[in-house]
Amino acid sequence: MTDTPGPVDLLVVGGGMAGLTAAASAATQGARVMLVEQGEQVGGSAIYAGFVWTAPSPDVMAEVNPHGDPDLAEVLLGGFERGVEWIRSLGVDCRPAVTVLRYGRGHQFDTTHYLSACEQRIKEHGGNVLPRVRAELLLLEDGTVRGARCRLPDGSLRPAEAWWTLLATGGFQGDPVLRAQLIHPQARNLQLRANPHSDGDGLRLGLSAGAAVGKPGAGFYGHLAPAGVPLSDPSMFVDLALYYSEHALLFNLEGERFVDETIGDHITTMALLVQPGARGLLVADAATYREWITGSYVEGVPGIDKFALASRRGARCAVAESMEEFDFLPADWGYPGPKIRAAIQALNGDLAAARTPRPPLVHDRRVIAEPPFYVIEAAPAITFTFTGLLTDRQMRVRSGAGGLVPGLLAAGADAGGLYDRAYAGGLAPALVFGLTAARTALTRPR
Repeated sequence: MTDTPGPVDLLVVGGGMAGLTAAASAATQGARVMLVEQGEQVGGSAIYAGFVWTAPSPDVMAEVNPHGDPDLAEVLLGGFERGVEWIRSLGVDCRPAVTVLRYGRGHQFDTTHYLSACEQRIKEHGGNVLPRVRAELLLLEDGTVRGARCRLPDGSLRPAEAWWTLLATGGFQGDPVLRAQLIHPQARNLQLRANPHSDGDGLRLGLSAGAAVGKPGAGFYGHLAPAGVPLSDPSMFVDLALYYSEHALLFNLEGERFVDETIGDHITTMALLVQPGARGLLVADAATYREWITGSYVEGVPGIDKFALASRRGARCAVAESMEEFDFLPADWGYPGPKIRAAIQALNGDLAAARTPRPPLVHDRRVIAEPPFYVIEAAPAITFTFTGLLTDRQMRVRSGAGGLVPGLLAAGADAGGLYDRAYAGGLAPALVFGLTAARTALTRPR
C-alpha cells in the first residue's frame, strides 16, 4: 500500500478530526504516515461542526463532568491553547474566543479549510491519504500491533505495516447493535446526526487486540430533534437541533417532567432516550420563542426560527393561545394534555412563591407563562459516543489484562473515558488527543 519499503511510522485508521490532525502533525515532524478512511472522502463528522471549545478551567470541567477521567481532562485542558495555535499555523481562520453553552470557551473556525489543510500537509510531507480503504484486521506480532490488513477499493486485501497504529474511526454511533448494547436498548432506533461511516470499527479492532473498554452507559453526545423528521440532509443537522430545550419544559408520554431541562439540551437528550417511546413534548412560551427559538444559540452564529422549520418539515407542532388549550392536544399524539397543563401551572406557582438558588453553571428556571405556547414533539438524535477504548495520557491504548497494548493508539471518539454522561466539546478532544498521539508516534513503541 506504499511505495516506500518497510513499515510507516504511523498508520491512522479514520480520516476525521482526530485522525487528520494526528497524521498531519506527525508528518510535519518528519514521520512517515499513512491514513486510511473507509468513506468516499476524509472529514468525518467534523465537516458538520464549526467550533472548537471546551471547559475554561479544571474547576469547571470537574463541575460539569464529575465522573470523567481526570487525567484525560488535564491533557485536554493543558493542550487546548496549543491546539488552537496548531489550527492557525495551517493558515486556517480561527476567530477570537467566545462563550459556548454558558460554561465553555472556544473558537469558531473554518473546519472545511482545516481538514483540507491537514490532508494537504500530509501529502506535502510524503504521506498517503487513502479513501475507500477499510482496516479489517490488526496485524499482531507477539501481542504488539504492527499495522493492519486493509481492504482496498477493488476488494483486495493488503497489509499496511506500521510501528504505531492509531484508531480514530469516530465511535460506534452508526451501528444500531452496538448502540443498543453499550448505550441503551432504545438507542437501537436513534436518529443519526453524523457521518454514516463511524460504525464501531475502532472499537472492534481494539477489542481484537485485547484493549480495555470503558463502561457501558457512559452516554453519547447529541441533541433533541423534531420527532419523525428525517435527518437525511446533513446540512440540516444544526438547524433542526432543538437547542432551546434548556429554556423550555419537556414531558414524557405520561405527562411527567423527568429531567431538569436547564442542565442543557445535550444532557436532556440522553435523559429522553430512556423514557417510554424515547419521545417527549417540548413546551416553550412566547418569551422563549423570541429569545431562544428564533435567537442565536452561540455568539456570532445567526439565529433561525427552529419551530417554523420543524413545522415545515412535518413535525408534530402546535401553538396554544392559552394554557387551557393544552386540554385539547390531539388524542393520537398520546400525551395527557390536562395533566401537562396542570404541571406547568403548578411549576409556575412554585417558582412565583419562592426562587430556589441554582448552581452557578445552571440556568435559573423562570416561569413558562407568556402566551402563546409553542409545542413540538421531540426525540433524541446522536452525533458520537462516549464509551470507547481506554488510554493513558499519551493516548496509548490500555490492555484489558493490565498494562498497554504495544503499538496501539486511540483518539477522537474511539478513545473513551473522558466524558461520563457529560459533555464539554467534541472537536477539542479530537484535536488535542490527535496532536498527543502524533507526539507519541515519534518514538518507537516498547
